[in-house]
Amino acid sequence: MAHTVAPFWRYNGAMMTLSLSVKEVPEELAEALRERAARNHRSLQGELMHILESAVQSRPFRARALQKRIRQLDFRTPAEATAMIRDDRDTR
Repeated sequence: MAHTVAPFWRYNGAMMTLSLSVKEVPEELAEALRERAARNHRSLQGELMHILESAVQSRPFRARALQKRIRQLDFRTPAEATAMIRDDRDTR
């Protein structure tokens, strides 16, 4: 079953805010979200806001961490790297 998100615009004089409504949320998902909120000492609204912010937050590129990870993989040739990428892609 598809979920519908219906926007509701509200103007508070300074900036536009948006209220989102997600309809037809399965009870199991709603319960999992309530449990997650409780574990993180947040309200359900606070937990949903945290999830949304995390989803759209830009993540800094860390070249040294990437270089370290590549060295851990111990590639000897570009062909080995290509083969690993293709194997990973083909398993999806």
